[in-house]
Formats: sequence, structure tokens, C-alpha cells
Amino acid sequence: MALIPVRCPLCGGGKVKKRGKTDDGKQRYLCQNENCEAKSFLLDYTYNGRKSDIKHKIIEMSLSGSGIRDIARVLEISTDTVISELKKKETLLDSVNSELLKTLEHTENIEVDILKAEEAEADEMWSFVGKKENQRWLWHAVDHKTGKVLAYTFGTHEELGEFRTP
Repeated sequence: MALIPVRCPLCGGGKVKKRGKTDDGKQRYLCQNENCEAKSFLLDYTYNGRKSDIKHKIIEMSLSGSGIRDIARVLEISTDTVISELKKKETLLDSVNSELLKTLEHTENIEVDILKAEEAEADEMWSFVGKKENQRWLWHAVDHKTGKVLAYTFGTHEELGEFRTP
């Protein structure tokens, strides 16, 4: 008999215990790490939208310019899952790199090099949450040569105003 070590998909911790079975007989696990957000998890989810790597891909694809329906089709999940995951990340998005600013001792002495992108493209995407009156917009600018995201913002049309390209 071979034992396979089970690790938490969120924190990677090895302190995991069994936590019963699902209705269809799959083993459920509980992460024992008190700092981990995972209450319980499965090793093999039936629905792709529950997998943690899929949740990361949703954010990456939206910042790369994929629309909500495109993301849902490619990742084989529902559009509701895509919108729900984007809404969860909305409060975490900042217009500046806050983590970098925290590491710097004296922010008043920061030198910034502003480089002009040769070619950039800007685009907007929208979908709705629940009903068409609850629209959410994602605006992003991408360096055409490198494909890197230069800037992005997410919210309602009223909060952000009209998006215009120069």
C-alpha cells in the first residue's frame, strides 16, 4: 500500500486531515494551518471553477485582454464564476504598487524613470452582475511590443468616467 502525501492547494502546508466525503463519494480534506484561508478542499474537483490555479488564470487572462465570455469558454467554467472571482479581487487592486512602497524607507526620495512605450493599445470590457443594470467595466492598457499590462482599472462606468484613447 502506497501513501500519497496530501498538501493544501492554497498554502502548500502538509498538516491536513480528512473531513468526510462529498455526496458523490469524493474525499474532503481540512487544512490545519491556522493562517490558511482554506476551510476544506478536494484533491479532484468535478467543476474547474473550484481549482485554485483556474482562479489565478481568470485574473491573468482578464488583465491580458480576454473578455469574460472568452475566459469562461477557454477555462470551461461559467461566466458567473469569472465575474464572481473578478469581484473578489476588485478591492485588492491598487493604482500603485503598495507592496513596493512598504519596503522603501523614505518614499519622498524615490526616483522614478518614466519610459515611453512605442506602441500601446487600450481597451475596455464589460459585463453585468446579476442584471444588466449592474455593469462592471475593466479598462486596461497594454504595451503592444511586449504584451505587458501598463495600467488597468476595474469598476462601474460612473465611478471611472468615460475611457478615451488619445
